[in-house]
Amino acid sequence: MKAAPCQRVGCVILAAGAGSRLGQPKPLLDLGGRPLVVRAAEAALASTAWPVVVVAGAHVAGVRAALATLPVLVAENPAWAEGMASSLRAGLATLRCFSREIDGAVFALCDQPHFNADVIARLVARQHASGAGIVAARYNGRLGAPALFTAPHFAALESLNGDHGARELITAAHDRGEAEAEDFPELALDIDTPADHARARAALGLTGA
Repeated sequence: MKAAPCQRVGCVILAAGAGSRLGQPKPLLDLGGRPLVVRAAEAALASTAWPVVVVAGAHVAGVRAALATLPVLVAENPAWAEGMASSLRAGLATLRCFSREIDGAVFALCDQPHFNADVIARLVARQHASGAGIVAARYNGRLGAPALFTAPHFAALESLNGDHGARELITAAHDRGEAEAEDFPELALDIDTPADHARARAALGLTGA
């Protein structure tokens, strides 16, 4: 069954983790003179998605301070340590509280340096063209974030728990023919460790300290 084209799409940026593998708060990690969470928020704000929600958890105060000049909503997730599902739920709840007319939500991560407004535009365009209920980025042979969910799939997101992100929902929907994939090989680069940070700097042509 095809979904109607999304008309009001919001964006949720997940930035609640502690960054334990990185050795410092991941959302606040500098890349090219800006914290990762600011880069991701600015990318979403440059798109047609509205509102932009940033889910903060382990480093709420720092994330709020970093985003203070940007027109975003910060959703605090005190249960961030329970896993990704709690942040997905918190972000979606904030979107729906902002407006019940939102019929699509893009979920993105703060640690993919190649995430930009064009990624959101392509996800939305693919949803409009295909009528898919979900459109997810594909890289490294897998489907994952960023991903656009239409309103009929919001209940499934709200039912997630523990350390389960949305990948299982995306895969199951794809198997049923309800999800489309949009190829973004560049999004395979994410930042979890200091070595990843060095690779990201090199990929973006950044030099110096």
